[in-house]
Order: sequence, then structure tokens, then C-alpha cells
Amino acid sequence: MGAYRSSIREEPIRLFRSDFLEFFSHISPWVVAAIWTPIVVFFLASSLMQRAPGGSLLYVPLGVLLGWFAWTLVEYVMHRFVFHYHAKSERLKRLVFIMHGVHHAQPMCRTRLVMPPAVSLPMAIIFYGFFQLLIVQVIGARAWFDPVFAGFVGGYLVYDLMHYAIHHAAIKRGPFLAIRNHHLRHHGRYDFMRFGVTFPLWDYVFGTMPKGD
Repeated sequence: MGAYRSSIREEPIRLFRSDFLEFFSHISPWVVAAIWTPIVVFFLASSLMQRAPGGSLLYVPLGVLLGWFAWTLVEYVMHRFVFHYHAKSERLKRLVFIMHGVHHAQPMCRTRLVMPPAVSLPMAIIFYGFFQLLIVQVIGARAWFDPVFAGFVGGYLVYDLMHYAIHHAAIKRGPFLAIRNHHLRHHGRYDFMRFGVTFPLWDYVFGTMPKGD
């Protein structure tokens, strides 16, 4: 943590010449919570107003758990292969820096720890369409869509808020401390490993957990 103290006082790195674009590159976790919490609540409420075949509501918690689990995998894949993409062209290098490199350059910058809605909203629309296609059209399980999507979006919300807390909350004990240390080691010694933020298990599954550490 000591290696990050100087970056708290630094002026945030400017990403865009345009003041308009630069403004939207900064985001508060409260804005993320205000946008996505109602969406999670909406899909959960919609789930409870439906009934799967047989009349049981057991599919709701199961669907939420499945959606959350799907998010943790997406989180890992995006962090490893998109945010840490080894770009060769200068244009792609700049894009990767804007997406994630700036966070490694200034890991304690409070306004660049959560995903801007300009990025998260289009992604949500894409995954909404994907889950509609897979769950409703291919599998034919319409009742499962709402809880799965609620769990997926809820997983993203937890990820963003947890990422902020990892860098700024005073965590001294408990399982969250292990998650925090896992991510801070990604910043400190293993920026090419330890990609799981909320679910480090994927690093063991895919071999990106340093051995003997």
C-alpha cells in the first residue's frame, strides 16, 4: 500500500484533449450504485412475479447465483485478455491505456476505479441480447432470464464497488482482506497474473496464480 501513497495526491492523468470527453472519464462509485441498483432490483422483482413450470420460485436464487457466476468469468476474461491486451500498434496501445493502463499508472485515483457508464451501459446491452438469445430463444427458459440477468448485473455492481473498496477501504481482517491483498499484488508484483478481482478462484483454474506466493 505504501507504494501507492504518492498517487493519491497526484493530478489525474489527462486522457483526452476534449474537456467533454475528459469529464466523462471520471466517475464516482455512487453514480454506479445509483444507475445499476435499480436495474438489479427491477429484474429481481420481475423474477418474483413469474413462475417456472411447477410453480416453484427456487429458480430465482439459482438463477441469480448462475448469473453472478457467469459475471465472475466475464470479469476474469475481460481483465486478462482485454484490459491487459498486449497491443502492438500505437492506436491500440492508447486504447488499452485509456481502458485500464491509466488505472495501473495511478491505482489510487478515486475517480478512475469504477467503469464509466459510457462503457458499462453498451456492454450491458450486448450481454442482455446474448442472454436473451441463449436463455429465451435457444434454451426456451424465459422465466430464468430475469434472475440470471439480475445476478449478472449484480455481480458487475459488486465488482465495481469492491474494486473501489479494495483500493480505499481500511480492511484489516476477514475474507475480504485476502481478496484485497490478491488484487494489490496484481498491481505491485504480478500485473501479468492475478486477474480475478472478486473471484480469485479463476486464477487457479486458468493458471494465473503465482506458484509459491
